[in-house]
Amino acid sequence: MTHPLISLFQRDLALAYKQRAELLQPIMFFLLVITLFPLGIGPGPETLQKVGPGVIWVAALLSSLLGMDRLFREDFQDGSLEQLMLSGASLSWVVLVKVAAHWLSTTLPLLILSPILALFLNLTEAMYVSLIATLLLGTPILSLIGAIAVALTVGLQRGGVLLSLLLLPIFIPLLIFATSAVDAAALSLPYNGQLGIIAALFLLALALSPAATAFALRVSQN
Repeated sequence: MTHPLISLFQRDLALAYKQRAELLQPIMFFLLVITLFPLGIGPGPETLQKVGPGVIWVAALLSSLLGMDRLFREDFQDGSLEQLMLSGASLSWVVLVKVAAHWLSTTLPLLILSPILALFLNLTEAMYVSLIATLLLGTPILSLIGAIAVALTVGLQRGGVLLSLLLLPIFIPLLIFATSAVDAAALSLPYNGQLGIIAALFLLALALSPAATAFALRVSQN
């Protein structure tokens, strides 16, 4: 017999890939931002190499915000969220499973596309390796922290704008450390310190976000 959390994970992934238009929206936004940016600043290889990591990270951040409000919205609207809360399953684990499914369906495709975009922005191999490392460690933080804000605004009409206002200032330190790591790699300097800080932020978010999101969902349901 399949564990209920595994069934929930499979259900969320299946629903995400059935809604192809909403699934492709963040990906298309990510591609458009990165492909159009060189047209605005010019095709100079040195310029693209200098600003490329920041462009990719900002595009990934904004793309994740586009699909973030779907995390609990449909379950809230059709009553599934209330049933999950009454099922007896740990709501923190439910949140963690839903966040994992959301990250796999919306953010992982962006990481898969990043090698092509790295070439497009003239990034070196060392810069690309550091960029992928920061994205792998940092993008789950976006989903985990974003889940708290989504849970707080899930019952609001047009909560997407409020969601962006809540989250963008919180993600600025992550953006700074991620781009700093890539800049260090470009200069052949060690960037273990930046990765360590991002990893610590990830572990902190992983430890605190599920419980905080579960509490916010209970508040939103009342």
